[in-house]
Amino acid sequence: MRKVKALVLFSGGLDSILACKILEEQKIEVVPVFFKSYFFGPEIAEKSAKILGLKLRVIDFSKEQLKIVKKPKFGRGSAMNPCLDCHILMLKKAKELMKKEKFDFVATGEVLGERPMSQNKKALELVEKESSLKGYLLRPLSAKLLKETIPEKKGWVNREKLLDIQGRSRKRQIELAKKFKIKWYPQPAGGCILTDLEFGKKLKDLLKKYPEFDGNDVETLKVGRHFWKGNSKIIVGRNHQENLKLEALKRKKDIIIKMENYPGPTVLIRPYKSKISSKILKIAKELIIKYSKKAQGKKDVKFQIEKL
Repeated sequence: MRKVKALVLFSGGLDSILACKILEEQKIEVVPVFFKSYFFGPEIAEKSAKILGLKLRVIDFSKEQLKIVKKPKFGRGSAMNPCLDCHILMLKKAKELMKKEKFDFVATGEVLGERPMSQNKKALELVEKESSLKGYLLRPLSAKLLKETIPEKKGWVNREKLLDIQGRSRKRQIELAKKFKIKWYPQPAGGCILTDLEFGKKLKDLLKKYPEFDGNDVETLKVGRHFWKGNSKIIVGRNHQENLKLEALKRKKDIIIKMENYPGPTVLIRPYKSKISSKILKIAKELIIKYSKKAQGKKDVKFQIEKL
């Protein structure tokens, strides 16, 4: 008899770890998958999968996700996070993989009510419908509180061995971690930078100023101090690592400015819809001096200007 195969959306957090364990306990072959983007990476998922002895699939859906970040169908959270749209996209991609590689169903570590906005019953039903996985999306941790899925009806999964966890308390998950002898798992934390209010503000400003921005523009938002001057942005590095990152992110029409005779920040000037004026160059140089302890008050500062 062919072994039942489940594709599991895997963040590496305790909930997704437990989803895998619950299915493995029923002799189901589990394949974890992580969708990486400009806004979150697979590092935690990779560590968790390695500890569990699972081979993690990592799929880059950055460009597709960026489209929904710019224009989400179901709105955003407190920052710039379109959680429902993002989760739907992940599950659509998972369905494609399920059909292509003949997985029997898709599973997630979602818990009913754990996230009030994106994991209430209405939201869970919406995500299942919009992803076209109706009947084939199993949430092992809360399955007994939800409609019976096709894998349960067909006997691929024993519903009695699934759970009825709900709410934000993690007491039962921690108890299950002990039962399954899971010695390491990450503490709950927002792995998605889109939920960060400060980053969200910078992203919102960029979307307003230049809606055509791409992944390189997103990477600049993670680095340095940002100053809009008209339709140009001045980014000031805060340390050596950020200085190097800014140089690596430089592209055509950008300008890099550094001091030749004093240590201090590197500046990246990026023009959006306009050329870099002499006034902006002057402001950039003033910012370099302002954020350099060694150069403040000096009259002999020399600058190096790099263009592509």
